[in-house]
Amino acid sequence: MTAIDDIRKISTQDLAVLGLQHMAYLRNVTLDGVEGYGIFTADGTQVAFAPTRALAEAAVRQQELEPVSVH
Repeated sequence: MTAIDDIRKISTQDLAVLGLQHMAYLRNVTLDGVEGYGIFTADGTQVAFAPTRALAEAAVRQQELEPVSVH
C-alpha cells in the first residue's frame, strides 16, 4: 500500500485531529459585531479571537504553533 492509498482511507476523526498539536487555523469571523480573526484548533473549536491577523498570528506563535489560513 502506498502513502497515497493510506491518505485516501483516513477517517473523518483522524482528519479532524491531524495537526492538532502543531498548528492553529485562522479565519475571518465577526464576534459581537466586530470583525477580526478567529483562532481554531484542528477539530474546528474556536479558542480565541483577535482584532487583526497580525495579533492572531502572534498569539498562535506564542503557543509554539504554526498559524494557517482557512478559506
